[in-house]
Amino acid sequence: MPYSIMLDAGHGGRDPGAVYKGRQEKDDTLRLTLAVGEILQNNGMDVEYTRTTDVYETPYQKAMEANEAGVDFFVSIHRNSFPTDNEVMGVESLVYDLSGIKYEMAQNINAQLETVGFVNLGVKARPNLVVLRRTKMPAVLVEAGFINSDTDNRLFDDNFDDIARAIADGILQTLDIGGSAGEQHGDYRVQVGLFRNWNNASRLERELKEQGFPAFTDDSGQYISVQVGNFTDLSDAVAMEKRLRQEGYDTLIVS
Repeated sequence: MPYSIMLDAGHGGRDPGAVYKGRQEKDDTLRLTLAVGEILQNNGMDVEYTRTTDVYETPYQKAMEANEAGVDFFVSIHRNSFPTDNEVMGVESLVYDLSGIKYEMAQNINAQLETVGFVNLGVKARPNLVVLRRTKMPAVLVEAGFINSDTDNRLFDDNFDDIARAIADGILQTLDIGGSAGEQHGDYRVQVGLFRNWNNASRLERELKEQGFPAFTDDSGQYISVQVGNFTDLSDAVAMEKRLRQEGYDTLIVS
């Protein structure tokens, strides 16, 4: 079963996003999002979009669309901005917190964009962003260069196809689709809860086991973690996470 992803072109309609010398973020993001989506589709992924035209939806509406579609991943594409023109340049990606497969995907996207010529500003946690906080699946927000940096804009325009390929490759690399590394194996589990109290952790573990999930408790970290499964193939972990989300649990793939 192929992975599914919802791509979000930042802003749109009455919301132009950042604007610089007549250039509007909403136009750059839509063009880039559609190009990334085409590459992902050509590599066998099921791709959906929050928008394919110049329309406006709130970040909350976009998050709800992804949740209702039940996709495996959510990636929102933006252009960055800084109060002073031509002072900062580079790419950065944002995630809810610095853990799990979303963090790995964000790092891979940044690394691929760095090969195109962007300065890599790293991955940052932004738990207050609605599209990262309200989505139920792993979510990444990519800032593809600063729109008020002439250097980044030249790079964006002159290397557009390579930039689209870089973002797609970062996603595909994380899922080991269309890459050269061979089949991806490791130790993947689905985290369902974090607790300080053993009784609460044990209660969730019993609840999961009663529903047939292979749950266990891991106390090797700072908190007591209730997890499900131990998968050598990432696709199996993603499938289990999807099942758990459908049952109403908040989940996170850990490795």
